Amino acid sequence: MEPFHLEDVAARLGPGGYEVFFDSPALELGVYVLVAPEPDEQEPHDQDEVYVVLEGTGVLTVAGEEMELQRGDAAFAAAGTEHRFSAYQRLTLLVLFDKTTSPAE
Repeated sequence: MEPFHLEDVAARLGPGGYEVFFDSPALELGVYVLVAPEPDEQEPHDQDEVYVVLEGTGVLTVAGEEMELQRGDAAFAAAGTEHRFSAYQRLTLLVLFDKTTSPAE
């Protein structure tokens, strides 16, 4: 098994974007880079999701509730929940999707 070099993944996403670096039947791991002034235009996902801030600061709004995040912080967004980042200049995130979940009915 080889380590994941997240800084290398983030460097490839210089202007922003998302890259999956690990995918299994139960888990997807990716790096998401947001760079101002581009807005975060993601839509609710079909899986539970955890964000871990690797670099930068920003505000994550989940279901109308805002939380300020900085390096080392983590936040959860349940499957099907509206969520979006704002108030960032450059924000680099580790993203973990639990592919065993689906939105509440």
